[in-house]
Amino acid sequence: MRLTKVSTILIVVMLVPGCKASVKTGLDNIGSYRHLFHGKRLGIITNHTAYNSSGKYIVDVFRSMDNVTITAFFSPEHGIRGVEEAGVQIESMTDPSYQAPVYSLYGKTRKPTRQMLENLDVLVFDIQDIGARFYTYIYTMSLAMEAAAEYDKRFVVLDRPNPINGLRVEGNILKPQFATFVGLYPVPVRHGMTAGELARMFNEQGWLKDGVKADLVVVPMKGWRRKMWYDRTGLKFIKPSPNMVSLETATVYPGLCLLEGTNVSEGRGTPLPFTQFGAPWIDSGRLAAELNRLDLPGIRFRPASFAPVSSKYKDQRCNGVKVIITNRDLLEPYFSGIMIVNKIYQMYPDKFQWKTGHFDRLCGTSTIREAITTQSSLEKLRESWQPELKSFLKIRLKYLMYPN
Repeated sequence: MRLTKVSTILIVVMLVPGCKASVKTGLDNIGSYRHLFHGKRLGIITNHTAYNSSGKYIVDVFRSMDNVTITAFFSPEHGIRGVEEAGVQIESMTDPSYQAPVYSLYGKTRKPTRQMLENLDVLVFDIQDIGARFYTYIYTMSLAMEAAAEYDKRFVVLDRPNPINGLRVEGNILKPQFATFVGLYPVPVRHGMTAGELARMFNEQGWLKDGVKADLVVVPMKGWRRKMWYDRTGLKFIKPSPNMVSLETATVYPGLCLLEGTNVSEGRGTPLPFTQFGAPWIDSGRLAAELNRLDLPGIRFRPASFAPVSSKYKDQRCNGVKVIITNRDLLEPYFSGIMIVNKIYQMYPDKFQWKTGHFDRLCGTSTIREAITTQSSLEKLRESWQPELKSFLKIRLKYLMYPN
């Protein structure tokens, strides 16, 4: 199965009527950086999202360049074709069309080994991120940066938009003791940065293992402004993973993903993951009414029911709510997610259960779960985050590459 043809099947197009492709991705702009690739053997860390604004896949873009050889591919969580479910271990393979290895970075190892890197000169990263700390592609990138530094390989990031815009930053800073592959570094849940900007931060702040620094080059976008949501870029939306089905999904994901750390279905196994949630023991109408009484900014709820075909409560009828985004610029997805979990905990204390370790990993702290279980003030908890968040914003400012 050829990478370009198989991955093309996965494209989901969400293009605003009359909106031209005003943004050019890093992949669009590699012509200005030919010197990085000329005469080099490339390893490409990628998946099915790596198309330029003209719909050309990264493999074909590089194959059209003179004196450039692709010697290996590296795949993240969900695989190089983006079809594997969350958490599924991926095996390495050989692509029959190009007769090149595809090394899995979500299987036996999550960091490239010396053997994987021995036949290449440059590692190229091009994967669409979605702007939340616990989305794993940015850690595939950072661990590959570590390997590139350790084995003296140049590392090139082809930058892409933050789909949920690059202005809004929200949430607590991850505590070091909660560092895992769903959060390795001290950043908030909604960081408001692109992959290229994060790469610069990880590298220059000394956050890579043992403080190593990669020979890093970020190929920037053209035309992207921080205020842009993805549907204002003119680019085609390709769902980055099986359950990230739309920009609306990505918009609520920084908060609704917290339900993964509970026994409430976050809508996986349905057509509307993360934009609907529930459980067999929930009263839909009552929950919708209680959540609407919270008057959370930019969001409303209506009763819903669904039967997941996979994941939690497979083939069981779940009662819950559908999320309605009324103003995405006012929405505070992370704190809204905390308030939703808190309300369900209050309403169903005998039914609600924590997946304690996972919930705390997603939050990057145990204080949120502890505040909910003791029914402490969540507003005061949010206020306690602000000093660290302000410090992060100062650090972040050094690495921003695009205007507002």
